[in-house]
Amino acid sequence: MMNRVRIGVDVGGTFTKSVAIDMNNWKIIGKVTVPTSHFSEEGVSTGIIESLIRLIQKEDIKESNIELISHSTTQAVNALLEGDTTKVGIIGMGVSLEKNDIIKRTNIRNVKLAPNKYLKTCYRFLDTSKFLDKNEIDQLINELKEEGAKVLVVSEAYGVDDPSNELYVMEKSDLPATAGHELTGIYGLEIRTLTAAINASILLKALNTTKYVEMAVRQQKISAPLTIMKGDGGITDMNTFKTKPILTILSGPAASVAGALLHLRILNGTFIEVGGTSTNICIIKNGKPEIKYVTIMNHPTCIKSLDVRVVGIAGGSLVRWSGKKITDVGPRSAHISGLRYSCFAEAQELEGGQIITFMPKEGDPIDYIGIEVGGGKRFAITTTCAANALGLLPDDDYAKGDQKSAKVALSILGQRLGMGMEDVANKILDISTKKILETVRVLIKEYKLKDEKFVLIGGGGGASVLVPLIAKKLNCEYKIAENSEVISSIGVCTASIREEREKIINNPNPNDISLFIQEVEKIAISKGALPESISTQSEYINEKSLLRVTVYGNMKLDLGAAQDTKEIDDEEAEVLACELFGINEGVHRIFDMKDYYIFACEIHKKKLFLKSKKQPVLVLDKYGHVRISIENADIYTGNPKEMKEKIQSVIKDHDLSKNELAPQIHIVDGKRIFDFSSLSSTAHVLKAVTEELDKTVNNQVTIIVNV
Repeated sequence: MMNRVRIGVDVGGTFTKSVAIDMNNWKIIGKVTVPTSHFSEEGVSTGIIESLIRLIQKEDIKESNIELISHSTTQAVNALLEGDTTKVGIIGMGVSLEKNDIIKRTNIRNVKLAPNKYLKTCYRFLDTSKFLDKNEIDQLINELKEEGAKVLVVSEAYGVDDPSNELYVMEKSDLPATAGHELTGIYGLEIRTLTAAINASILLKALNTTKYVEMAVRQQKISAPLTIMKGDGGITDMNTFKTKPILTILSGPAASVAGALLHLRILNGTFIEVGGTSTNICIIKNGKPEIKYVTIMNHPTCIKSLDVRVVGIAGGSLVRWSGKKITDVGPRSAHISGLRYSCFAEAQELEGGQIITFMPKEGDPIDYIGIEVGGGKRFAITTTCAANALGLLPDDDYAKGDQKSAKVALSILGQRLGMGMEDVANKILDISTKKILETVRVLIKEYKLKDEKFVLIGGGGGASVLVPLIAKKLNCEYKIAENSEVISSIGVCTASIREEREKIINNPNPNDISLFIQEVEKIAISKGALPESISTQSEYINEKSLLRVTVYGNMKLDLGAAQDTKEIDDEEAEVLACELFGINEGVHRIFDMKDYYIFACEIHKKKLFLKSKKQPVLVLDKYGHVRISIENADIYTGNPKEMKEKIQSVIKDHDLSKNELAPQIHIVDGKRIFDFSSLSSTAHVLKAVTEELDKTVNNQVTIIVNV
């Protein structure tokens, strides 16, 4: 009985895909694909609703059984790429003695987004060294409105320490408003103001989108929570999107990575999502995708998202030529050109076809080629056609087409070039894979995966077209994610709540960190995270005096028990641990804990005449997700009193003085994981660990100490 259904809707550049999942048995109920509605009056929202309604009707899903609807969005990134933004009024705030410096840092001039496209701004300064006068605020806002401002940004020097003035001005504004402190807790007045301005410029679009989506969903008498994918891989509620749409930058790629990690437990690898027009590439290290600050059109921001690199090559990429040889593949695709792939046509449709050149979009080079047959009908020659012609795709693959048709198309091109069909196909695929390989190699080097055992994970409808060839050239393993063509939609509706906050704190003590962790946990719970599912990570970056706290939690729902996927048993956990460690046997489990599996193994290495021994440690949750991965660590298990004595002994054995760096420590305690790796002071580590052990209600805890 389908009484717990989640629906995920992923908005891609070409198609919008919906998937319904029965959470009782973790089975896909159905899938629906519709063209992404870029040119609709309501934008991509039209496609979201269309695919959702069609899916519900097609699979006869009862509205009362839907427990969650979640979607990714291209709304933010498309608006910025196309320069479709609203003029932003900025009020820079601070004391009069620092007026010139504050104006310099907050008067963000028109921001270039694309050729001849700008985010337009206008500006006023407000002196906060005196009592804030409502009439003066009203006057400044009215002046900005007269200059065309439709939204407001409020940004005060040191506003992250005391946001009361920013909040007061926002409260008095009759324009939709955003403030620097709402988006980040770090200093850097200029970057904070720029981030807020970019966010404000797409506020009205976000408000219209949420209004339309919420209204359309409720008209279907669906009362389930509506959530949206963020660029950092977590989901959040629609209210957050209304005020912070910038958080959804790279929402789509994040969804696909979330889906891949759900199905394929990977410790170290490269995720490659091959779509129809472009390929997204992301590094997974120690079981988690790499995350960094987002740069938007060369403008750095305070927003963090998955470090996704986009390459203009994919399954639908078109071939280009000089008339005598193939010169390139992509970046334009068959989808952009409105052409059918040759390999998805009937062979007889292509007979008598001629190679023609054309311009996919106005302003493009005219060296893209296609096949034209009688009546002016045209077909594309793509990377997918090349892979089909060579018989590289499994029969059940999403990209599998008609091999005979593909051979006919490549033969027509080969005749013009004086090449054999197979040589033409190999040339197309060679150019395509080289483009992706360049980016993959840069990422592998950047994240120091070169000496690690890593795999390629393929996602997207075109995964089987290019990923196996890339793996062959890298001499590494690869896996194609199950249901790869809808992996993003799966990721959208099964991702967990993820909330991250940063704060400038000089020499934080355990109490500072504890209070900040509690603050971020409350935010996650308010967004729908189940309290008992929460795990927390903290990191202190000494050179920046930056404390970063990240909280993960499963989505809280009214129906049934919240879970991201089905639980694994002891045997499955051990097999998974061996796979992640890259060994066949020799893994041993530390302590039988209800919600976590803790494994360790010994790895002996020999380099020249030296021998070394390491003990990698891996912590999996009951769903098989990697929570902790450490290359070399000691593990201690016992009751809280024994562990307090043990930590003191470890510190003493390391002979660490108060001025030396303390070892990085994690505590796994029942349902919670505590990360004390942010603390560099030995005294702080001892105090924090001791306090946590004093509070625990569990008789047995595990402490992991990095060596």
